[in-house]
Amino acid sequence: MQRMLLSLAALLISAGILLAGGGLQGTLVSVRANIEGFSLPIIGLISSGYYAGFVAGCVMAPAMVARAGHIRAFAALSALAASAALAYALSIEVVVWVALRVVTGFAFAGLYMIIESWINERTNNENRGQVLSVYRIVDLSAMTIGQFLLTAADPSGFSLFSLVAILICLSIVPIAMTKSTTPEPLTQAKLNLRKLIAVSPFAVAGALTVGLSNGAFWAIAPVYVVQLGFGTAMIATFMSVAIIAGALAQWPIGMLSDRFDRRRVLIATAFAAAASGAVLGLLGGTSTDAMLISAAFFGAFSMSIFGLSAAHANDHAESHEFVIVSAGLLLVYGAGSIAGPILAPLAMSYSGPAGLFMYTCSIHILLFLFGLVRLAISESLPADQQEDYVVIPKTTPAVLEIDPRSDDENVSD
Repeated sequence: MQRMLLSLAALLISAGILLAGGGLQGTLVSVRANIEGFSLPIIGLISSGYYAGFVAGCVMAPAMVARAGHIRAFAALSALAASAALAYALSIEVVVWVALRVVTGFAFAGLYMIIESWINERTNNENRGQVLSVYRIVDLSAMTIGQFLLTAADPSGFSLFSLVAILICLSIVPIAMTKSTTPEPLTQAKLNLRKLIAVSPFAVAGALTVGLSNGAFWAIAPVYVVQLGFGTAMIATFMSVAIIAGALAQWPIGMLSDRFDRRRVLIATAFAAAASGAVLGLLGGTSTDAMLISAAFFGAFSMSIFGLSAAHANDHAESHEFVIVSAGLLLVYGAGSIAGPILAPLAMSYSGPAGLFMYTCSIHILLFLFGLVRLAISESLPADQQEDYVVIPKTTPAVLEIDPRSDDENVSD
């Protein structure tokens, strides 16, 4: 295993640098847009642009890679992403910033797909689970570092945008110098919504809920913290606490879902996510400790819903449909992430900062109620017939091929 990880070191380093830059940029754009006086609906629209570009990239990037090759495509997409990061300084206009976020989302989708497909090419069925765990640790660590980089300079200037561009450019170096064999062409992500609903309507609802809720959280939570009167250090801490708790909680929640009826665990998780959102809405600004503890619970439950939904869907899918079903759920999640940042500010315009988490609470309550309906009208699958839960990053469909539940036959579908 050690030899395997050494062979993947360049790819994992590139992924870590890129994820740190992406994590910083996502929070930075929201904070800077607020400083520039953009309204909350406009900030949400700007953030939605990223997810629109990301979904488009998942669909279109494979053709780009097939045309230019993995390394040249990676260099081209990195140039697009770095240029977009620097271009914020040229024009502080809504249309320009939305367009830049679309370009950034498209580029990052392609970059993640290239790295993840390359990692998959270097693994086999015996070590995929361990490699995926290492990749998840890299993902968690890099995203957390990206949040705290927000404190490295004043977000009202453009030094941090330059730092984002530097990180994106540096991510090219390890992958360009790797001796690893170039992987096979990328698989294009496809969405068959009718098939997904036939497999598991509750899983589709779960993926959509995560997009609607977490898409709003990533876009608007930094502004929520600012509106409560806190500075960049609290923004970084608040976001990092949610990220870390969300990542760590997936293992125990996943283990529970393997031992008990997964739908009941998903229903309980949705209720807990709603409750933690309600507490954040009620206690936000009253105490920093209360905010951070509530953020940890919110991250722990809301960020576990997608993995539970994907596992539940694959409990009911054929074994050869794993990648297709999970990739479709990722695209549903992406669609929800486009809408979430637009809808949440509408709630905040009526309720102030608390409106963000009252919105997420409402979304999770709807999933909870839908789950109860599904539980009443359809039979549960016995726990011993469920697939094993596996923690995976919500990046691109390419990461699904590293999942140990995906065998060689699945990858080629």
